[in-house]
Amino acid sequence: MTTDFRIRAAEVLRIEAEAVVQLQQYLDNGFNLACQLIFDSKGKTIVSGMGKSGHIANKIAATLASTGTPAFFVHPGEASHGDLGMLSAEDVVIAISNSGETPEVLTIIPLIKRLGIKLIAMTGNPASTLAKLADAHLCVKVEQEACPLGLAPTASTTATLAMGDALAVALLDARGFSAEDFALSHPGGSLGRKLLLRLEDIMHSGTEVPVVVQSATIKDALLEISKKGLGMTAVVDDAGILAGIFTDGDLRRILDQRYDIHTNVIADVMTRRCVTAQPQMLAAEALQIMQQKKINGLIILNDTGKPVGAMNMHDLLRAGVL
Repeated sequence: MTTDFRIRAAEVLRIEAEAVVQLQQYLDNGFNLACQLIFDSKGKTIVSGMGKSGHIANKIAATLASTGTPAFFVHPGEASHGDLGMLSAEDVVIAISNSGETPEVLTIIPLIKRLGIKLIAMTGNPASTLAKLADAHLCVKVEQEACPLGLAPTASTTATLAMGDALAVALLDARGFSAEDFALSHPGGSLGRKLLLRLEDIMHSGTEVPVVVQSATIKDALLEISKKGLGMTAVVDDAGILAGIFTDGDLRRILDQRYDIHTNVIADVMTRRCVTAQPQMLAAEALQIMQQKKINGLIILNDTGKPVGAMNMHDLLRAGVL
């Protein structure tokens, strides 16, 4: 007998999607209060949960921490054996339990209250002990689990994770958390490279910059392009200030015209109004400009208009920006 596993999979996705959509009805004043408690806190946000809820709590803590809300996960079992010493009165605790009656979580609540720490509960039962003890309650109730036995936490954990994301993003927005702020907490990944890398970190500089004076012949410019291997050369005036640019594309455009590469000067065929950049520009910003303008390279200028660097798409690719 051949089983089509997709039938059950489609049902699981339908149930979990509906569970997330239904959460919108629970975005009440309790959600606003929870956000305000975390926003006003001068300490950290501690997220705790047992079993599958613990795994979700760990993910929520990680999401909060990477979006501008200092947070970490504490296992409720370990908390009652010394880890509560990491908490201070300025912190906020998010306790997660679908039933709202998890013994390991309830055990640490009196200690949290004694320390004067604000408590946010995420449960599927607003009438539960945990919900009643909380300063703010976030309801994550679902109509049914995606598990056909109704036993394995599935839709309920998905809904809880989604509510945690809603909490984190709402706080991110309220804090004015920027893409650069996000990258600062992700410096080792490709996102950090894309958001923090500047042109001065990847550009060719010094003798690697292709440059000719505007009185040079077209042949001289072509030799400079070939020598530096960037598909272009900057053209400067007698003071060394950029006057234009000549690229492989410009060469193709003049091939059917009667120019003598040995006698005609580069000033006759260069592009005078060209796109440039500054060393401090973010590499991601330069990539966007190059894609919009449909160009493959940039000349980088200093404050006086003199070329100090050059780069092309290959440099962005090697740096992991593209």
